[in-house]
Amino acid sequence: MTSLRDTPASPVIRAEGLVRRYGSFTAVDNLSFDVAAGECFGLLGPNGAGKSTTLRMLIGLGAPQAGRIEVLGLPVPACSRQVRALIGVVPQNDALDPDFTVAENIRVFARYFGLGRSVVDARLDALLDFAGLAGKRDARIAELSGGMKRRLTLARALVNDPRILFLDEPSTGLDPQARHLIWERLRQLLRQGKTIVLTTHFMEEAQRLCDRLAIVDHGKLVAQAAPQALIDSTIEPDVFEFAAVDATALAAAAASLPGVSRAEAIGESVLVYCRDPQPMLAWLAERPALRWLRRPANLEDVFLKLTGRDLRD
Repeated sequence: MTSLRDTPASPVIRAEGLVRRYGSFTAVDNLSFDVAAGECFGLLGPNGAGKSTTLRMLIGLGAPQAGRIEVLGLPVPACSRQVRALIGVVPQNDALDPDFTVAENIRVFARYFGLGRSVVDARLDALLDFAGLAGKRDARIAELSGGMKRRLTLARALVNDPRILFLDEPSTGLDPQARHLIWERLRQLLRQGKTIVLTTHFMEEAQRLCDRLAIVDHGKLVAQAAPQALIDSTIEPDVFEFAAVDATALAAAAASLPGVSRAEAIGESVLVYCRDPQPMLAWLAERPALRWLRRPANLEDVFLKLTGRDLRD
């Protein structure tokens, strides 16, 4: 499969200098980015970083107090109605109607786009097959699992054959099997040429799906690149993880070794980031009682380094 990393495309979304305040709180602070046609673009950040506010502005549900948004060549929010006819949105909460069947939920949603019954019926089988819900056409929402509801919400968002799909936390609350199925469906959409913009707290999800991503914190852009490029430019390649009662002492000892850039004690865990793992491996060979794991650096390491480890409400 050809990757967007190898095939640059023209932007279908332009966000320039976006600002959004609520009283004295600045939710989005001079945020700028582009999204290319056919790519998966991720917005990452801690709770309260401005992700959902930015997403709402992109789809015309909130206006920036400064800056400019253009989606598919149309200004937002001035042309929000036209833009919403060309996009699909998968919100955090499924918001399915429990009084309707699976098929009826799609049919009713299609009315918002002015789609006639014949058009919807022609698309319905393909949408249900895509969502893995062909056998649940007449099922009530209460009969569906969480993963089925999420896939139905995704299928419903595709009823108007959108050019851009916006997803807000698409796999929150799903078990690993359901999450991987959602990822596979999103990859299908990318192969079909759809553009995807997603927010997520799952770093593995972002690393697997996104061609590029932006990390935001306190409303500001703190990094923007392809996932692997961010990892390579931000974090040492080798990470050692330890479980230790005296984590502070272990971190101090590890930090003194050649090849170690830094060591962090978090509770009874220690993370050691290495430019060269060999001195650490030699040190460990002399301490067989230590429990440890060696792994490559990942996007979660980048995220925590750039946004910190403090809890956000």
